[in-house]
Amino acid sequence: MKVFYFLFFITLLLSPLLSSNFIFKHAHENLSDYNFFEKPFREHIPKNNVVPYTIASPLFSDYAEKLRFISVPDGSKISFDNENNFIYPINTFLIKTFFYYHDISDINSNRRLIETRILKNTSAGWIALPYIWNEEQTDAVLNLAGGRMRVSWVHYDGNPLEVLYSVPNMNQCKNCHTLNNIQQPIGPKIRNLNLDFIYSDGIQNQLTKWVSISILDSLPKLEILPRTVNYNNEKDGTINERARAWLDINCAHCHSKGRPAETSGLYLNYEEKNETAIGIFKPPIAAGRGSGGLQYNIVPGHPEESILEFRISSTDPGIMMPELNRKLIHKEGVELIQDWIRGMDSQ
Repeated sequence: MKVFYFLFFITLLLSPLLSSNFIFKHAHENLSDYNFFEKPFREHIPKNNVVPYTIASPLFSDYAEKLRFISVPDGSKISFDNENNFIYPINTFLIKTFFYYHDISDINSNRRLIETRILKNTSAGWIALPYIWNEEQTDAVLNLAGGRMRVSWVHYDGNPLEVLYSVPNMNQCKNCHTLNNIQQPIGPKIRNLNLDFIYSDGIQNQLTKWVSISILDSLPKLEILPRTVNYNNEKDGTINERARAWLDINCAHCHSKGRPAETSGLYLNYEEKNETAIGIFKPPIAAGRGSGGLQYNIVPGHPEESILEFRISSTDPGIMMPELNRKLIHKEGVELIQDWIRGMDSQ
């Protein structure tokens, strides 16, 4: 562990963007110092310049729940390019708190706040700042080296479940948040935000809300904008759309063009249409333990013969996908992918 911390801080010192002077120019010691929330801070009641949001299909993070917020500087607006990618003003904050309910089936049960991750858009690019909540649940403290803690809860089946939860260090954040070697957000996309949200003053489409409060440029009609389905909702979209939504949020941060796993040729982003790129009858670029001795990433009609299913069903660090941010198998997600592959035409 001492070697890990030494290497982490050496990396921090050698990177211009991550130099200690640069980081501490932008980072506060405590989450409360940003003035995002009203007291008590654990309740996450946003102040006027902080807007809550959600996304249609969330990343699986060992069954952790998330609270998401955005803060855009006064007088500034988010714009977007021809491919519907957001262009954020400098000094925009994206805030995400991870927590567990004592009973995962009861949202009225007590909750334990674990960490809050902040992405800040600076003149030099986005920086990631991890904060770990104290035992008293009164505040979260900056911890650039990340951390680990045991978390337990009552699971859906009524039995206790425990995980050794890992808070990523500052450098690990870029393993997922990188496009064309530039660190940037993943979840907040037009298609992921194109859904209703329950605000303190009523229910409204999130994109419409952002335009109405002047943090987002005007958009075309919602009906013609792309929308990601909710993979957790069997009534929202087809099984193909739901499976693709799961793969997009859990895998495409690496497996898409311009991302860290681009050279694999396996592209799992929602927009990809090429069946081979999605994995159908596609052999792996590099064979090894990760292939499980199987021939193709996806064999239509046969999840048990598909490398994709093999890897998302594993917790072996040398096999599992995604590689980061989980210790457990996403049972519901695996079943969705199995059903999707099983329902494919095997001809």
